[in-house]
Amino acid sequence: MLALAISSDSPNRLKLIQADEPSCDANEALVAIHATSLNRGELRLLAIRPDGWIPGQDIVGIVERAAADGSGPAAGTRVAALVDQAGWAEHVAVPTDRLAVIPDEVSFASAATLPVAGTTALRTLRHGGDLAGQRILITGASGAVGRFQIQIAREQGASVTAIASAPHHDDLRNLGAGQVVESIELAEGPFSLITESVGGKSLAAGIERVAPGGTIVMFGSSSGELTPVGFRQFVPGHEGAKLQTFAYYSSGSAIGADIAALLDLVAAGRLETRVAMTVPWTDIGQALDALRQRSFSGKAALTVA
Repeated sequence: MLALAISSDSPNRLKLIQADEPSCDANEALVAIHATSLNRGELRLLAIRPDGWIPGQDIVGIVERAAADGSGPAAGTRVAALVDQAGWAEHVAVPTDRLAVIPDEVSFASAATLPVAGTTALRTLRHGGDLAGQRILITGASGAVGRFQIQIAREQGASVTAIASAPHHDDLRNLGAGQVVESIELAEGPFSLITESVGGKSLAAGIERVAPGGTIVMFGSSSGELTPVGFRQFVPGHEGAKLQTFAYYSSGSAIGADIAALLDLVAAGRLETRVAMTVPWTDIGQALDALRQRSFSGKAALTVA
């Protein structure tokens, strides 16, 4: 089969290669990939992984061979999944608890935006418990995760304040943010839940706005800056608040069930997925450059021929 693998002497450190077909464990289905989408975390993986490693986490396609143990969908079913690696290929073996059936109303490209970004949004918000009536703050809100967080929090009855640059304000209000400001210093707290993906000064300012007993969920650090954290930032005024780190790969099992729930929201018209650009996977360099330059809001999808 064909796959995109790390190659240190190739543009964008990627090269189309002939790779071995994946072997499947009894609980794994073989999926023929039709599309994938890019995640910002994959930019870092491209820089640090060795030659020959195949990236790719968001995958959608058709079950070519069902799992031998009888679990999961039958051959011929359209599915979406989150895999740890090797998704940028023509075939991938996927544990069936990571698979979700794609409703007829949802396109492959739309479904491909959900596995990493959608489940990250859903699972970070769960740290706030029942969100109905809560005030929550979302930093980096114009990114794919932030856009999903706004919509999911709105669905659950929260009042959302989003942090994003001015060109994104109207868009984020339309998604359900009650307040959108350019700087976290302008956010009117306190907030019972803060989802924080910027780090540095943004995280420090978030601590000043978390309610007593509230939670700050850290799931990224796009600024690349460190944040000095000390006891006196929390006391007085933010007693009992906690900092919680989040990574999708340590966030629990049954991720397929969460992808399925997100797909149902999309099919019902209650969750917008934005495919900002679609290119063939052989033109991945174009999409990676756009992602590095933050030249779009939403997700870039790659079609696999």
